[in-house]
Amino acid sequence: MENLFATHDALTVAGLIKARKVGAQEVLDATLARLRRINGKLNAITDFYEGDLLERSVAAAGDGPFQGVPFVVKQLVADCAGTPTTAGSRFFAREPVAAADSIAVARMRRAGLVIVGRSNTSEFGLAPTTEPAFGGATINPWRGDLSPGGSSGGSAAVVAARALPIAHATDGGGSIRIPAALSGLFGLKPSRGRVSFAPLGETLAGAGAQLGVSISVRDSAALLDAIAGSAPGDPYGIPPASDSFLAATQRSPGRLRIAFSHSLKGRPALDPVLVGAVEETAKLLEDLGHQVEQAEPALDGAAMGTAFGTVMAANTFTTLQVRANGRVPGAGDLEPVTRLTAEQGSKISAEAYIRAVQTFHRTARQLGSFFERYDVLLSPTVARTHLPLGTVRMDGSLADYEEGLAALVPFTSLCNMTGVPAMSVPLAWTGDGLPLGMHFVSRLGAEEMLFSLAAQLEQARPWRERRPPLLA
Repeated sequence: MENLFATHDALTVAGLIKARKVGAQEVLDATLARLRRINGKLNAITDFYEGDLLERSVAAAGDGPFQGVPFVVKQLVADCAGTPTTAGSRFFAREPVAAADSIAVARMRRAGLVIVGRSNTSEFGLAPTTEPAFGGATINPWRGDLSPGGSSGGSAAVVAARALPIAHATDGGGSIRIPAALSGLFGLKPSRGRVSFAPLGETLAGAGAQLGVSISVRDSAALLDAIAGSAPGDPYGIPPASDSFLAATQRSPGRLRIAFSHSLKGRPALDPVLVGAVEETAKLLEDLGHQVEQAEPALDGAAMGTAFGTVMAANTFTTLQVRANGRVPGAGDLEPVTRLTAEQGSKISAEAYIRAVQTFHRTARQLGSFFERYDVLLSPTVARTHLPLGTVRMDGSLADYEEGLAALVPFTSLCNMTGVPAMSVPLAWTGDGLPLGMHFVSRLGAEEMLFSLAAQLEQARPWRERRPPLLA
């Protein structure tokens, strides 16, 4: 029973529970036992639910498609009633617990998920790794000296270790897709407006999104079915899908026009291993009947980087001010880079912020024109083959932090700025057995097509049987 998720995804386990072939309490007890044991090695879960909190979580779970499946929610953006949302920060750990679930979390519970804890994140989600001073570094189960990526690294680590089949993740610059790529998982960032952030309005000028990381494509699709949809007063909306996202995984994507790129203009050349992985994936797509050619959108990388940094800094400062509610952080309450980023944000003018948002919109127009010619853009997810712990430092200068950041997010942050959906699919591997995620981007609202393509790729090149050696 303890190894149930080594072979089964969430929908399969829920089906076994519904058919009474396994007991929901039996699944919960075995899962919690395994989570607690591996957490001593991975440091992926910051808070386990116990006692009355766990009992209330079990009682709140509905009889939806994930009935009885244990689940963890990231410590960022999403509120879970009865626990604090620390954002990976010592400063916010002293805040009162949330009085109510955020809309997405309430929908997760109605879908049958049993929330059993909160997963680790970098402070404020600023780093594409998960090594907060408050809580400590999360370890990648593929190799003990590596990070699983971030900022959803806690969720990615427990799913990669097969302790859970799926876990909540958020994405403001790649934080679903980066850990999916580095942990051998599937991760899709939905379109802007697809999933409500209520009671929040927007995050990062609309760059934020949330869903999860999973061992199967269909689990992520079913989770999006469960939590998609706007809430009253949302600043963004998007037309509903024509069918369920789960149904999209069960049909062919048809013949797609796919462009592939080894880099973005103005970026350093990629590691030959990544170049080879992209070309091998392009060949696989051709073999599956798609029209594939090398091309990339004409974008201003320097302007994009400046705009993203402006929005990130201004939002960090404002979020800190709003959540602090008059409290002043002490000397050890914030990591140095978080403090420096907030200070930088406090000096940003209204004009500079509006220009940054206009750059987001201009880039979206340029990318939209590209997707009039192509259905999908393929690239690596991450611009390196692995991420040693300590690569992106939050205890040094902003310059060192930004250098580490730039090495990871050139492909992913574009999608946050423009609001389009994108996914990382574990289709390639290094010579020493580490996963390499391939990144697929499409036009706004095209999640159904991406899920269909991902399911086709999952069938052509299965990855679920590959498991990390650290916890084998």
